[in-house]
Amino acid sequence: MPAFDPRAALDALLAEYSARANAIRRDLGRSHSPDFAEQALQRQNDEVLEALLAEAELALRQVGLAKLRLAEGRYGECVECGEPIEPARLQALPAAEHCLQCAERK
Repeated sequence: MPAFDPRAALDALLAEYSARANAIRRDLGRSHSPDFAEQALQRQNDEVLEALLAEAELALRQVGLAKLRLAEGRYGECVECGEPIEPARLQALPAAEHCLQCAERK
């Protein structure tokens, strides 16, 4: 198993979330049907897409902050207590900003 590379993991997440957000924005930008019933359904779908877009944008911000911590030499350090974040947690959640104990308290 190759060693965990946080920079590569964060870059991959950034690309994934960016692609997801762009696809959702494209879907939201499409025109709606002139049929009222169909338009009502499409607008409900838009609400779901807007929630998914908000999640993707939040994830992008979290990845950006993790990349900043990496550049500053603080990656893998809990922003709450300053203790090291468990390596297994970082592998599972490369943008994690809290150790498991602090995350459980939140």
